[in-house]
Amino acid sequence: MKTKRMFGIVTMIATFLADHDFSGKTVIPFCTSASDDIDNSLHIFSELCPDAEIAEGLTANDLNDIEPWLQGLGLNTVEPIDDETENPEITDTAEAGSGNILIAYFSVMETDGVDTVAGASRVAVAGEVLGNNQYIAQIIQRETGGDLFSIETVQEYPTTHDPLLEFAYNEKADNARPELATQIENSDSYDVIFLGYPSWNADLPMPLYTFLEEYDFSGKTIIPFTTHGGSGFSRTVQTISEL
Repeated sequence: MKTKRMFGIVTMIATFLADHDFSGKTVIPFCTSASDDIDNSLHIFSELCPDAEIAEGLTANDLNDIEPWLQGLGLNTVEPIDDETENPEITDTAEAGSGNILIAYFSVMETDGVDTVAGASRVAVAGEVLGNNQYIAQIIQRETGGDLFSIETVQEYPTTHDPLLEFAYNEKADNARPELATQIENSDSYDVIFLGYPSWNADLPMPLYTFLEEYDFSGKTIIPFTTHGGSGFSRTVQTISEL
């Protein structure tokens, strides 16, 4: 078992590759990074998986690169968004879809000169600017056919970076439960809930506490996804389990 950090691949990935036999399989690497490119790590995949095919990797720091990369791999993926493709409309109720999958997300898009590449809370797609979690939720909706639901609050959040950080910090300190402005219709009809949110102060945004306490998710499967500036999921998955 290899447990040391190896040329840009973190310990857990190196251990995972060393502990399994990927002979005859195709391994498709992707990463996010603040500095290194994935090309600096690909030779380690070849060393740890000598009998596997290592496909073209992606340093996924720009969300706009993901779909072209997937298309280039020749897999069965969603069609890329273009100017003639309409993004799913966000409404205050779940939209028609599969009937048993809900994609619920909370997204606050900053507007104060933050670009759509580095450190951004937004992404530009087909000339439209979307919040990161909104964009990911739409990709999941196209893949699954589930119902799309935007978690919105009665209060409005600042859309400039520093005031938003301060607002979120104060909400957490007060253990606030912001009132929701949108409600799920027929929540009992869903078996699977994809739940998307930004990581604020290494925690769930407080509207997620309201959302999870407002509905009974007993017997359902919750699949979380998050966007963050470096903290990953932090403790949020455990918090979701507790709520």
